[in-house]
Amino acid sequence: MVTGGPPPSPPRDIVARSWQRMLRLGLDPGGGNRRVHSAEADVESRRHRSKLRLIVDELRSVLLRTPASAGFILVVTDADGVILWRDGASRAKRQADGLGFVEGAHWSESVVGTNAIGTALAEEAPVQLFSAEHFETSQHPWYCSAVPIHDPSDGQLLGVVDISGPALTLHPTVQSLVTTAVRLAEARLLLGHQERLGGLRDRYSPMLSASREPALIVDDDGWVAYRQGVTTRERIEAPIPERTVLIPGAGLCLPERVTGGWVLRPAGDRQTSVTLRLETDPAVLDVASSADPLVVPLTPRRAQILAAITSAGQAGVSASALSTLLYGDADHVVTVRAEVSRLRRSIGALIATRPYRWAEGVNARIEGAQPRPAPR
Repeated sequence: MVTGGPPPSPPRDIVARSWQRMLRLGLDPGGGNRRVHSAEADVESRRHRSKLRLIVDELRSVLLRTPASAGFILVVTDADGVILWRDGASRAKRQADGLGFVEGAHWSESVVGTNAIGTALAEEAPVQLFSAEHFETSQHPWYCSAVPIHDPSDGQLLGVVDISGPALTLHPTVQSLVTTAVRLAEARLLLGHQERLGGLRDRYSPMLSASREPALIVDDDGWVAYRQGVTTRERIEAPIPERTVLIPGAGLCLPERVTGGWVLRPAGDRQTSVTLRLETDPAVLDVASSADPLVVPLTPRRAQILAAITSAGQAGVSASALSTLLYGDADHVVTVRAEVSRLRRSIGALIATRPYRWAEGVNARIEGAQPRPAPR
């Protein structure tokens, strides 16, 4: 209620769930909760890293050029609930200043209680809150309509778009307006992603087409802009400077930095030889190619994993079987998957998955006695 008194009926389910979270956190509905503000340099860094910087001007254009915009403010946060951009009606901004509803403020539930931004992040769903539905009484004079925005290329949560204003100025179309703006923004992000991949392809594919050797052009996140003589998924692991990547059909490739992405071409022979040397302390994995050799020190656990994968041949070994081998039961599958994932990050995509096995084009052998499973 606008008066701040008790509601005449039970709160909506989404509000009740949030209030329960606030009570468990021990937050004060009277507004005595500690505020968190990021330094200006941190806010600028977050803006620079956020893909929302690409569409914030379009959000302003859609949401701040309507008759209803005379009474509200537009707020865009990152996935942590940090306000990166704020714009809109001057009077509403002055009132928001008093709440600490400013750029750089952390507006997650754990900091300021139930609010549309924080609750939209917690529920990962659109949220509209009115007056006393907010947990802190200082926010009761406000309404807020927030919609999460995702990266359409991979579904990653990017942040929240929110419209807020004095409670008595709430317009019935606000929530649908924010939802429409977010959908348009996501479509623009997808189009921009496709345009950037197209630009990469147009700039660098002529350089590769003169040669018949296998090659890939990918962006910084590993999305494939162009492929030549290889078959891959739409996305590979994001390249890292000086670290080789195994591409089926191309062998071991060394990433070459170009503007906006990477070119990957064979670093040597398409056949890659790896030797698991168990007699050394610590055990190591030697990766041989015509490029600079790669020598990776191994923990005892990783040496056991690679020994099992090598012994299994192309038939491979499942996570469940690895768990039984390493721990004596099949109850440690999650641990095994995490360990193999970390191992793959250190040696590239030499290991294929489902089941775990050496990737196509890798010839592997073991030197030295195989290690016994380490104690649990």
